[in-house]
Amino acid sequence: MVTTGTVIRIPSRRALSRLDPATIVAVTVAALGLWGFAELLDEVSEGESGGFDEWLLLALRQPGDTSQPIGPWWLEIAMNDLTALGSFAVIALMTGGVAGFLVVRDRFGAAVLLVVSVASGAILSSLLKVGIDRPRPDIVAQLADVHTLSFPSGHAMVSAVAYLTIGAVLASFVEDRRTQLYIVSAAVTGVVIIGSTRVYLGVHWPTDVLAGWCIGAAWAMACWLVARLLQGRVLRPPIGAETGPDESA
Repeated sequence: MVTTGTVIRIPSRRALSRLDPATIVAVTVAALGLWGFAELLDEVSEGESGGFDEWLLLALRQPGDTSQPIGPWWLEIAMNDLTALGSFAVIALMTGGVAGFLVVRDRFGAAVLLVVSVASGAILSSLLKVGIDRPRPDIVAQLADVHTLSFPSGHAMVSAVAYLTIGAVLASFVEDRRTQLYIVSAAVTGVVIIGSTRVYLGVHWPTDVLAGWCIGAAWAMACWLVARLLQGRVLRPPIGAETGPDESA
């Protein structure tokens, strides 16, 4: 009997061995991020994260006064300034600025990747908040204005999507490994700082932020991988094959 249809080809071991290191890292981060988010969601859904969440929030407040954060007076001001780096307004401005730079440099594909990744990540964040419907912390005073639900942290998730994507794109402009590592490390550090401010200010449970980091990193890497697949750049060409200039994202 003869059948027709699309033939699904499973990559051979030789083909898989040609996967470039960046792709391997992206797949690993995406897989670990999804796993981490699923585990945290399970913990929150079953009410098993309360002890850790409450302990850390209270540890960041003065003993006997949950309206006063620990640290000098200027630390609260600095945290409010830093947390703005993860706001939708700042993220949109940053994304638009970097996308414009990429268009000017004739990297239109990278610009599209950045905009689609951030926009879709923001939409996903809102949908997850509504679907999970976790209220904000109420055991300490909230030191910043908030108007949405709690899980996952939008600041943590969207900043992870935006800054990790921007870091990956900018790192593609340089060939020096140390410079690439610095760019990516700076992006990761910024994401960690932004998420940490949400807990310090009492507007998110710690597990909200952890979940935001996990799903945000996974989403950023997934979008990057899709872009690489569409451009046929996931597998390195065989040794000796001619290659043109690297125009990937």
